[in-house]
Amino acid sequence: MIDSTKQIDDATPLNDMSGLKLSHSKSYTIKEIYVKEAENIANATLKYLSAQPTKKDAPFSYEWLLTLHMEMFGDVWEWAGKLRHNELSIGVKAYLVPTELKKLSDDIEYWIKHKSFDVYETATRIHHRAVQIHPFQNGNGRWSRMLANIYLRQNGLMPVKWQEDLLAKENPKRSDYIKALKKADDGDYTDLIQMHTITY
Repeated sequence: MIDSTKQIDDATPLNDMSGLKLSHSKSYTIKEIYVKEAENIANATLKYLSAQPTKKDAPFSYEWLLTLHMEMFGDVWEWAGKLRHNELSIGVKAYLVPTELKKLSDDIEYWIKHKSFDVYETATRIHHRAVQIHPFQNGNGRWSRMLANIYLRQNGLMPVKWQEDLLAKENPKRSDYIKALKKADDGDYTDLIQMHTITY
């Protein structure tokens, strides 16, 4: 599950506060914004992970992928659920984002229909591809991990309790996670799959 008040691993730094929906009568620290994000994410966590979500609840369609990001960050940011138009240090070129996200949704449908992989590997591939695409201005890592957890939960398995606060700073857990993602970039999903089997 997602439990964090801090910026994590591949998160884009919050240098740009444009689009912040919180009251403009006061200024917010970065920590306060992360707390507000965590509260917003907690609502999505309750919706999708407190019980087994149906395919109607979480269809993994293109539109729903956007909706989930909105549900996770929409109380805090105007750009929640909206595809980015700028280049980031990670992710596909901005002009490719809509196409690549649609490909991911089509691939998920194919993987499920044809039982291409077991549940853990499918969840892992969803997570990895979502990180690779990085479709939003921010919150991509947390959204990608939530996607994987929803898929696990939908298939009767417990979600991973990602220790987001540890992923926010230099430590062995963060290093292992980034190494696993990079191995998956090269087609070796073994380590990342293993991380998806450690549930709580």
